[in-house]
Amino acid sequence: MTFAWYGHLKFKQSPLLLVILASWGIALFEYVFMIPANRWGNAVYSATQLKIIQEAITLAVFCVFAVFYLGEKIRWNYVAAFGCILAAVVFAFWPQKN
Repeated sequence: MTFAWYGHLKFKQSPLLLVILASWGIALFEYVFMIPANRWGNAVYSATQLKIIQEAITLAVFCVFAVFYLGEKIRWNYVAAFGCILAAVVFAFWPQKN
């Protein structure tokens, strides 16, 4: 999804309709894999845990994408924010006493 949503930023001269269609084509390909993965994953994890995993993975992929594809610099506050997201993952999977 990262490339579908942000990849077009390097091609600002491309027509918006073309960018939208290309992005939806990429997103459709990802959804074909994501929907079954969520269904199978829900046998082990709650829907909330699956969403938190997805967001953490998305942010990790985006950081790499932003640096290497978009040429952006990672600042200390981005790292701190990502640390907070990782803390959220830890809390979401914290063992509960029943």
